[in-house]
Amino acid sequence: MAEPFAAEAVRHVHEPSPTATAPHKQSRPAQGELTLEQLEQLALERNPTLVQAAARIEAAAQRKLQAGLYPNPVVGYDGQEISERASGGEHGGFVEQTLVTAGKLGLSRRVFEQEEARAEAQAEGQRLRVLNNIRLLYYETLGAQQLLTLRERLGELAREATEITHQLINVGQADRPDLLQAEIEARQAQLARETARNGLDQVWRRLAAVVGAAELERRPLAGTLEETVPDLTWEGAVASLFEGSPELKVAEAQVRRAEAALKRAQVEWIPNVTVRLGVHYNFERFAPGNQVVGPEGFAEVRVPLPVFDRNQGNVGAAHADLNGARLEVQRVELSLQRRLSAAYADYLTQRQTVETYRTHILDDARQAYEMYLQRYRQMAAAYPQVLIAQRTLFQAQAAYVTALAGLWRSVAEIRGLLLLDGLAAPGEPSERPSDAPGVEVESAALPSAVRAVGPNPGRGIEP
Repeated sequence: MAEPFAAEAVRHVHEPSPTATAPHKQSRPAQGELTLEQLEQLALERNPTLVQAAARIEAAAQRKLQAGLYPNPVVGYDGQEISERASGGEHGGFVEQTLVTAGKLGLSRRVFEQEEARAEAQAEGQRLRVLNNIRLLYYETLGAQQLLTLRERLGELAREATEITHQLINVGQADRPDLLQAEIEARQAQLARETARNGLDQVWRRLAAVVGAAELERRPLAGTLEETVPDLTWEGAVASLFEGSPELKVAEAQVRRAEAALKRAQVEWIPNVTVRLGVHYNFERFAPGNQVVGPEGFAEVRVPLPVFDRNQGNVGAAHADLNGARLEVQRVELSLQRRLSAAYADYLTQRQTVETYRTHILDDARQAYEMYLQRYRQMAAAYPQVLIAQRTLFQAQAAYVTALAGLWRSVAEIRGLLLLDGLAAPGEPSERPSDAPGVEVESAALPSAVRAVGPNPGRGIEP
């Protein structure tokens, strides 16, 4: 009677289920779930860096306006030949205006037009960076959700397996080493579950921070990692990056600004003309008749002579700045290609890992588990072998989910033009985060205490 009881006792614990053998796939969001589109909209409304970027555009526009304004005229009083003993003198007023030559105001305005264009490119880059960061964290959160589900399922099975082991001991189908092994599995599963829960809490807080709502209540995310992954090529990724990268557009805008600044510096030596017009009333008295002279007009024109200062130093500095700006474009292109190479290598690695797990490892682990379970029901395999096969299956599933999340992160990074940190100040360079998750495959090897597993379920683990 003992053998049928043992087989039946573990049947409900170890039957494979969809949630235990594959990540959950969902076609439409359930009530209360957050979609990627909702998160993106929240970020566009609340992320403070987007407001900063808009303020920079406005500041650049106002500087452009200021650069094109004509100098204000000067109005003043002018008195001449004034003395204490004489009642005469000349008193009057004047208007003075500087006439800007050589189109300097238009050239100055074009310099700041390029600054405005650079600010607009930075703002567009910041918008893409925020959205891309949301997508990266969205896929990471999806993976953390699925990983926690797997860990919770494994914890339940490990706890139930411990209870079943107690029952098997009572009927003579297990011994003390079997119980110790089951308890070890249960404790390890509990630790893994808490680690997964802490990981989900962490990634959710990061997601809420990038959204701009640190108080955002945690809710399940709609979607699945089990979608068709885009097939990316190196040539296509490079072409898309160079065509659309805001970082490259910012560098190109800086070249245009340097060109405009050089043209402005080259005409600076051309002198402006200052014109002064006024009217005096001359109170001096002259014969005959001892009458005052009366009103007198005057005009003055001043033009500085560019003999020593022809703005040579500033022109040379503008040439150097232009050369540096052109080299900056080349540097940004090389930097983008270097960063893309790391992201693309991750993409290839994660894709290969996902395919290997999907086509080989998961099926093999599932078959091994089912075979050990069937043999155990036939009393031809030891119970610890079932536990080890079960753990191996869940570890493979966890590694598969981690690889899937990493694959989608790599896709989002490449298709998002390598724009990552949604809380970096606008204009700051993007760098790959040091905490980007990789593929972590847990070891499915036997514990060091296990030397061999005998075929006799009554013997259990042999020392």
